[in-house]
Amino acid sequence: MSVQTVIEYLNQFGAGDRVRQFEVSSATVELAALALGVAPQRIVKTLSFRDAESGNALLIAAAGDARIDNNKFKSGFGFKARMLTPEEAFNLTGHAIGGVCPFALPATARLVVDVSVQRFDLVYPAAGSPNSAVGMTPDELFAFSRAVEWVDVCKDWS
Repeated sequence: MSVQTVIEYLNQFGAGDRVRQFEVSSATVELAALALGVAPQRIVKTLSFRDAESGNALLIAAAGDARIDNNKFKSGFGFKARMLTPEEAFNLTGHAIGGVCPFALPATARLVVDVSVQRFDLVYPAAGSPNSAVGMTPDELFAFSRAVEWVDVCKDWS
């Protein structure tokens, strides 16, 4: 998957022109915040897990300062959180680690958005590469990503 694929995907929502590409890495929350000149908590990280029932990717888009709460995760999804390996992430999402994003995902991937992003007017998820990001509102993030639900599975952000 590439930035161009994500731009083309976002064009259907009139948002492809918002994608920003950087000369520096934005592969981590801290690096993305530096590249964009925003607070780290406004960076949306897309965490990738294996869905124990289907074996497919379960992706959680969460604020940069949020961490998965294992008890909430297990209670909400019915299985223990297990992050995908870099190879699994690429195979199941089409995006490489550092550029995993909530857009242009395979139909088998399930994406949810954590409520930790709702406290901001603008947030910045990756856009398909380790040196890109796109700005949008939390509601746009939910709609453009075709998320299936809002969840509350993170901690340390409130």
